[in-house]
Amino acid sequence: MKNKLKVLRAEHNLTQEQLAKAVEVSRQTINAIEKEKFDPSLMLAIKLARLFKTEIESIFIYAKE
Repeated sequence: MKNKLKVLRAEHNLTQEQLAKAVEVSRQTINAIEKEKFDPSLMLAIKLARLFKTEIESIFIYAKE
């Protein structure tokens, strides 16, 4: 799944570690999501959207392949 997590994280001056702590996952999870190697659970997507005060759809873009 395509996403804008890295861009949002940079805009908010957060490291992967800081973001991971804020949403209660590992830094490796954030890294895998940013590299589009892992799709987050719905609960994690909701936490990220709340943290960045935006909608899930503005972070994650479903792209059919």
